[in-house]
Amino acid sequence: MATPLQQPPQAGGGKRKGKAQYVQAKRARRSDSGGPRQLEPGLQGILITCNMNERKCVEEAYSLLNEYADDLYGPEKFTGKDEQPSENEGEDDDVETALKKEVGDIKASTEMRLRRFQSVESGANNVVFIRTLGIEPEKLVHHILQDMYKTKKKKTRVILRMLPISGTCKAFLEDMKKYAETFLEPWFKAPNKGTFQIIYKSRNNSHMNREEVIKELAGIVGSLNSENKVDLTSPQYTVVVEIIKAVCCLGVVKDYILFRKYNLQEVVKNAKDPSQLHPKQAAQARNGQEAKLESGDKSDQSDPEEKNNQEAVLENSEELEQSKPMSETQVVTEGRAKPELASEVTEGSESNENDLS
Repeated sequence: MATPLQQPPQAGGGKRKGKAQYVQAKRARRSDSGGPRQLEPGLQGILITCNMNERKCVEEAYSLLNEYADDLYGPEKFTGKDEQPSENEGEDDDVETALKKEVGDIKASTEMRLRRFQSVESGANNVVFIRTLGIEPEKLVHHILQDMYKTKKKKTRVILRMLPISGTCKAFLEDMKKYAETFLEPWFKAPNKGTFQIIYKSRNNSHMNREEVIKELAGIVGSLNSENKVDLTSPQYTVVVEIIKAVCCLGVVKDYILFRKYNLQEVVKNAKDPSQLHPKQAAQARNGQEAKLESGDKSDQSDPEEKNNQEAVLENSEELEQSKPMSETQVVTEGRAKPELASEVTEGSESNENDLS
């Protein structure tokens, strides 16, 4: 009976790995890409929703983004290591010079691994985030959708929506207000102006209040230029607010209605109405049919993610007399109107079938 009690120490001493070995392996994996491994404040990129197959979504995203980025920016250039370190080996007797050279080599090797597109963990199921480097996300995505809208060529199978994210910050109201004050300036600060709407979606987050976020952002837009007006039918700009866990993703896009809410599956379809043949009138003519297409059989065919996507736009003049641009606030559900309930906004709950992680 005493023999089995003596065996575990002997076996454990020979097979068990030390804690340092596990930590080392983990650190090695995290540093392979040379960039962030998960969605965090301070990034630019493209938020992509898909239908269950995230790995295939990432492959399609790389292929599509590189194809159109080559058109706009030319082929990707990689920074190679110069041979200067080997030529300056004679200076190694100086400790300071040798140290600087070593730091320079580390920086150079890191830059080589930083690609212009890099997938990072989004923090939500069926959502992929592609970090961009040296690329304007809104310009690239608009170029992709414009081409697909004209050619009607379907180029993806699992990608649903593709939203450019020009900046990220912490998903706390004070952080968002401070960040948005400078973030929104290129589009809305005088002399720039435009009509706008705000769409809002939250995933795996329960502490943000949709109404408060919209109210504050609308107030900021109005303070930048009093001529910025709300337009619920064909706005010049759509302010995208996507919250995932503790990170807020912000973007400003054009032609949101015309390009079918940036849905790559819908934008290539030939609409039944003849207004699509006339791009100038498309936004106006489609407003009446938008609700029909999405509340009927269209809403369930290609974008299950959009069924629960609540878009917040500005309405309700009594509620918003405190800030000028908030004179019109409206909450539009993708395909049908719903009462303004906080429980329907939080996407981390059981109401969202796809976004739980």
